[in-house]
Amino acid sequence: MNWTQVDIYTSTEGIDMLCSCLMDLGIRGFSIQDAEDFNEFLENKDGKWDYIDEDLMGLSNCESCVTIYLPEDSQGAETLQMVQELLRRMKAEDTAQAYGRLEAELSGICEEDWANNWKQYFKPFCVGEKLLIKPSWEECDAPDGRTILEIDPASSFGTGQHHTTRLCLELLEKEVQAGTKLLDLGCGSGILFIGGMLLGADEVFAVDIEENAARIAVENAQKNHLPEEQYTVRCGNILSDDALVEEIGGGYDVICANIVADVLKAMAPIFPEFLRDNGILIISGIISERKDEVLETVKAHDFVVLDAREKEGWAAVKLQKIAGSSCHCDAQ
Repeated sequence: MNWTQVDIYTSTEGIDMLCSCLMDLGIRGFSIQDAEDFNEFLENKDGKWDYIDEDLMGLSNCESCVTIYLPEDSQGAETLQMVQELLRRMKAEDTAQAYGRLEAELSGICEEDWANNWKQYFKPFCVGEKLLIKPSWEECDAPDGRTILEIDPASSFGTGQHHTTRLCLELLEKEVQAGTKLLDLGCGSGILFIGGMLLGADEVFAVDIEENAARIAVENAQKNHLPEEQYTVRCGNILSDDALVEEIGGGYDVICANIVADVLKAMAPIFPEFLRDNGILIISGIISERKDEVLETVKAHDFVVLDAREKEGWAAVKLQKIAGSSCHCDAQ
């Protein structure tokens, strides 16, 4: 398998935060280049070092950089999209510009070519018991009883191949039926709410913090010929936009939120406001090491765990809002 080097430029102050966020995306290996660390070494080196190569001396004024390596396949493409969304979010929140330029550069290949190359690995595949995910550039017939969900993620996360998305769809199909009112928080390519509508949901609200993702989600909904009057897609941040929270409203039967651990924890107090009593919350995008931590936070807001699934280091969990209760139940 071929691998592509991705250099992410930041500042000395941004390295720890960036590395922590990358780990929450399931990225375990990276290298760090930081001028401050090298200069500290030069100041404190002992007599064992008589000579330092001139090439290394260039590190004394380099731009801080975190490097990761991604496989040139569909999983790598999904991860790159997650990294890009992470950087856009960090940049938007870094009003003091303390974390540097927060840009990713691919080595040896332009991003557009790389994004197109991985399409050869994205073929139609089945998810759960009811759906067949089909890229928009492929032609195929659905097996008996399955519904085709056509998707073109473009630069937004969500082909359905990443474990977080697949686990969400598997849990979602058990809960959605005709008449379901669905809220998709962090919709990305729109694959979850589109899947929900194809399974029967007839009232949907979808939100993403990225304007580009919201646009792509609408385009994918149109590709699947969904009635435009039955879904609403907005760009915004429910953690800081009270008007958006008011527009979303409440009484939802199901919420799906495929994001990352820290954002899920921050949203935990808001989830109950959107759901009806006994409504279902499906959360994903959680690395297995942080599952218990996220669940403790969410359960503290009157949720009980109904189902939890894990696949290759990723977890998705289905919870239920406790009707009229302030007790906090333990996970099953």
